[in-house]
Amino acid sequence: MVRDALARVGWGLVVIAVLGACQAGVGRVGAQDTGPARQAKPGDSADPTAAARNRMVQRHLVERGIKNPRVLEAFRTVPRHKFLPPKTRRQAYDDESIPIGEGQTITPPYDVAFMTEVLDPKPTDKVYEVGTGSGYQSSILSRLVKEVYSVEIHAPLGERAAQVHKELGYDNIRTRIGDGYEGWPDAAPFDAIIVTCAPHRIPKPLIDQLKEGGRMVIPLGDRFTQSVHLVIKRDGKLIDKELKPTLFVPMTGKALKEGPEPKATPAAPAQEPAKGSRGRGRSAKSQSKAAAKESSGGAG
Repeated sequence: MVRDALARVGWGLVVIAVLGACQAGVGRVGAQDTGPARQAKPGDSADPTAAARNRMVQRHLVERGIKNPRVLEAFRTVPRHKFLPPKTRRQAYDDESIPIGEGQTITPPYDVAFMTEVLDPKPTDKVYEVGTGSGYQSSILSRLVKEVYSVEIHAPLGERAAQVHKELGYDNIRTRIGDGYEGWPDAAPFDAIIVTCAPHRIPKPLIDQLKEGGRMVIPLGDRFTQSVHLVIKRDGKLIDKELKPTLFVPMTGKALKEGPEPKATPAAPAQEPAKGSRGRGRSAKSQSKAAAKESSGGAG
C-alpha cells in the first residue's frame, strides 16, 4: 500500500512538472507576440507586394528587353502601388497607364524602364525631371543616382508625390511646383534630364542646363504622334537620336505656346531659259529625266 501511494505521488509530481513547463512555454510565445511588429520593407519577404513586383519585372521588363541590372533592381524595390489612388492600386503591377488626377496618368512600367535605361543613370549623377506626376519615375531614379530635382505644374500632384517620397524615405529627391519648361537654374547644370510629358520641341532652358556630355530623354511630337528621343550634348551641340514611337500627355505651360520646329522651305525649282520651240517640244519622259538629274545632288 505504501509503495502504491508513493507511486501515485510520483506520477502527480510528473504531471505538475509537465503542466508547469507547458504554461511557461505559452508565456514565452505570448511575450513574443506582444512585441512590436517588424515593419515590412519593399522587396523583403514580409512585403506582400514583393511577389507582384517581381512578376512585373520579369514579365513586362526582362522579357521585353530591359537588361540593366541596376534598373531592374530599382523596379523590384520601389512600391508602385504607393503612387496610385486607393481605388486603382490593384492594377499597380500591370503594364498600364493609370489615371492619377488632374488629367494626368502614371506611365506604364515598361516605358519608365525603357526611358530610365536609355538615360543610363550613374550613381554620381544629378538628374532633372520635368513632370513629377505620381512621383514614381523620380523614385526609380532616386535609387540609381545621387540627386533628383523634379518639377510638377499641377500642385495637388506635386504635393502628394512629395509626401509619398517622404513616407518612403527617399530623401535625395527635391520637388517643387512650377513650369518644368524653365528647368531648375539654381541646381544646374545636370548630368541628365528626363521629360515625362511631350512638348513639340526641346525647351531651350533644358538645353542650356544640360551639362556638356549630358544625356536627355524626351518624348517629342503632337498629341497622337510622338517619339522618344535620346539627345546628347557635345561641343555645345545636340546629337539627336529618335528611338521609338510613344504616347505621353502633352507638356503644358509655356510649351503649349510653341509649335513644332519649323520645317525647311524647299528651294524653288530652277527655271530653264526659254530656248524657242525646241525646248517646248521635249517629251514628258525627257522632262522627268532632267528633273531627276537636278534633284539628285546631296547636301554639302
